Amino acid sequence: MASRVYADRKIVIITTFLVIGFIYLLRLFYIQVIDRSYTVSANNNVLRYVTQFPARGLIYDRNGKLLVYNEAVYDLMVIPRQVKDVDTAEICRLLGITVEGFNERMKRAHDYSPMLASAFEKQISKETYGYVEEKLYRFRGFFVQPRTLRKYPMSIGAHLLGYIGEVTPAQVDKNEYYKQGDYIGISGIERAYEKELRGVKGLKIRMVDVLNRDVGSFENGRYDTASVMGSDLYTGIDADLQEYGEKLMTNKRGSIVAIDPKTGEILCFLSSPGYDPNLLVGRVRGKNYAELNNDPIKPLYNRAIMGQYPPGSTFKMANDMIGLQMGVITKTTRFSCQGPGSSPIKCTHNHVSPLDVYMAIQQSCNPFHWQVFRAIMNDPEYGTIKERYDVWRNHLLSMGFGRKLNTDLAFEMKGNLPPSDVFDKIYGKGSWNSMTIRSLSIGQGEILATPLQLVNYATLVANRGFFYPPHVVRATGNEKNQTKYSSDKNIPTINVEYIDVVRQGMMEVFEGEHGTARAWKLDSITMAGKTGTADNPHGKPHSNFIAFAPVENPQIAICVIVENAGFGATWAAPIATLMIEKYITRTVKRKELEERMINANLLNN
Repeated sequence: MASRVYADRKIVIITTFLVIGFIYLLRLFYIQVIDRSYTVSANNNVLRYVTQFPARGLIYDRNGKLLVYNEAVYDLMVIPRQVKDVDTAEICRLLGITVEGFNERMKRAHDYSPMLASAFEKQISKETYGYVEEKLYRFRGFFVQPRTLRKYPMSIGAHLLGYIGEVTPAQVDKNEYYKQGDYIGISGIERAYEKELRGVKGLKIRMVDVLNRDVGSFENGRYDTASVMGSDLYTGIDADLQEYGEKLMTNKRGSIVAIDPKTGEILCFLSSPGYDPNLLVGRVRGKNYAELNNDPIKPLYNRAIMGQYPPGSTFKMANDMIGLQMGVITKTTRFSCQGPGSSPIKCTHNHVSPLDVYMAIQQSCNPFHWQVFRAIMNDPEYGTIKERYDVWRNHLLSMGFGRKLNTDLAFEMKGNLPPSDVFDKIYGKGSWNSMTIRSLSIGQGEILATPLQLVNYATLVANRGFFYPPHVVRATGNEKNQTKYSSDKNIPTINVEYIDVVRQGMMEVFEGEHGTARAWKLDSITMAGKTGTADNPHGKPHSNFIAFAPVENPQIAICVIVENAGFGATWAAPIATLMIEKYITRTVKRKELEERMINANLLNN
């Protein structure tokens, strides 16, 4: 009986081992014959993994003009561990580098990884690539990887479009999409829309023989993945207007920003001095960036969105609207002015006195607006000076001053509209009043605004009480499938009836007998605007101007700032009206004025 039990156990044990062995055989058969993924891993030494970089999305203007496209270039990659018996002199000759340069590149690649590919020489031109490709089989461990670079056919809009550059180690650590040597948007809409523009990477697995020759795709491309091009951007920019504005601002410091009031789309966005965006592309980018960065005229500085200026007299209507809204003045209220003899704030010239709000805007009367401001700050209905100031400030915040407008461009500054606590710290609690901060009444003192904020302010007047956040991109995607930009209206805390008072006053700047911009009136287009001459501690005043047109159906709002150029009516106003004429009529008849503006050199002011 015992022998029978042992025999049964023996059969069970033998059967178990046979079953397990059979399972292992089946698994080995599956791994070696059916499932080729393990072959991929085992053959890493004879397979090459080539990242397929997607082309970035294209960028168009509002009329379908191409602003940015892609051009093919090539990176020469190296896997240090595979480099053997390479003709160093021949590589150096083909690439135009020294032996020392070769050794430096090899050390950098080896430090990154002896077994992984990294860029040996970046952005080789199509011509150089042709020569390298012919002899690549002689350079074991080297291969070429295609890429694309940005090109700018019109050479405009550098600050608007931005540029791309290599990712930093911190960016690689933060986002798994990027690897060393990848490119990313650094500024402008290249940065703001990086996720949309960059696309999706692909991968090709190639088989390579012992002579470094590509002998075909692995498994007929079964494990390859295709790259997906980035989404195209359709902007509200008018390329012709942008180009024209850049000509007008030649040899001047400042900026022009124009907006379509109906949509908030930015029509023109420039900072001057500017630069050709093609300078920051390709192998010359590093050298050119250093030169631009060290240039004393600061061409890389984006004045349109980062420049913070005293708004000067362009700010006066904001003060008027608040005074009307709070009821401290009406449209018939009159204040006197003694011209240059006025105190505590002088006027720039003698004119009719007393005058109402319409005439005060038309002639840019400083004493009138100081008295409006004093009436606001002294109104007993609103409690203490601190409380009155806060009411005044909150109205301004609703208009877009002192805060970011949430545009789709990076590095937006919010200007300066100090809270009342700041004055408590400067002067002491209860120790300041309207007289202490009187310079705010004429857009001076602590208040600062960006050109983007000023044109947005003109937009809300043009629209009679609302604005959309200013934005460059109107849609993303492709011609057949686009995602449209959408946002809510911003409604300021000012009633339409009071905005209309200011609107009429701005018309009188062009139409009135003593209007400060009367000289630049256009018979064919009704315009409304406001000149500004903003004092600054670093030289001559800045020439400012805001406007919109046509008044009955606004199509464009604009802000022009020319630094250290003097009166707003001298430079900023004529440039703005030329821009308006160009946009609405598509041509400019005032050729003499146009040439004078283009040829003027104000950089030394």
